[in-house]
Amino acid sequence: MKAPLQKSRIPENKAFVIREMNDPYFDKQWHAHPEYQLVAILRGSGTRYIGDHIKPFKGGDTVLTGPGLPHVWRSDNAYFDPENGLDIHGIVIYFPDNFLGAGSLQKEEFEEITNLLIHAARGLEITGKTNEKVTKMMKEMVSMKRIPSIIMLLHILQVLAESTELVPITQVNYSYNHPTTEKDKMGDILDFILKNFKEKITLHEVASLANMSESAFSRYFKSRVNKSFSDFLGDVRISNARKLLQDEDLNISQVCFESGFPTLSNFNKQFKDRLGKTPLNYKKEFNEHF
Repeated sequence: MKAPLQKSRIPENKAFVIREMNDPYFDKQWHAHPEYQLVAILRGSGTRYIGDHIKPFKGGDTVLTGPGLPHVWRSDNAYFDPENGLDIHGIVIYFPDNFLGAGSLQKEEFEEITNLLIHAARGLEITGKTNEKVTKMMKEMVSMKRIPSIIMLLHILQVLAESTELVPITQVNYSYNHPTTEKDKMGDILDFILKNFKEKITLHEVASLANMSESAFSRYFKSRVNKSFSDFLGDVRISNARKLLQDEDLNISQVCFESGFPTLSNFNKQFKDRLGKTPLNYKKEFNEHF
């Protein structure tokens, strides 16, 4: 029951790492790492899990996460079938809090950036003009080396620190404090849910997958995503419905059953409870906006 897979992409001789991703799909392993991560999704779609938060993503999704905050950008199922010819494109930057040297960010000159990184503990979604500006800078930064790349990273952090277009992602009370020696089950559990959420999934079924009793699994699951399994499964289905509602060719009933809800009344109730509006109103508002 380990913490999410710990990843560090920064060699000892590097201050930070920037990587351009051109792959069939995004890494589907739920994981955390000791660095900050700034990621810009340029192409691709799926479901984003960050801490206790679930949301569909597509090109234009840009997020800053803090150390130890578990996350995964899980591509839609279609990306895992090579015959579909789909691929993804993104840019990710990993950097530690001491990338300028030990204690550097404690200096007065970096006060705004330090505050930004404190707030990144909850994950920050970057929106609006800030999103456009930072994504453009990240694209330019891919080809930079040495001092110019460090200057650009500082410039990006300055833009973020001064922006009012950053939205916290996880709930205020979310925390993840589990030892890294535990065996990781969450990756397999999330993968199973994403592959099968359109069908009926029972607590017994998923607890068996984790080799636990139902009561032990319920405690395990809630301690990691800050919500019950049934609430989480509902969120996954709502996330899929939000994507489908943006398709003008699908009606509400089709979206309902394609997202795993047993009845239209159940779908309408769960959707309104979570988003404060009916699926029909959500679809109308999206179409009017775009």
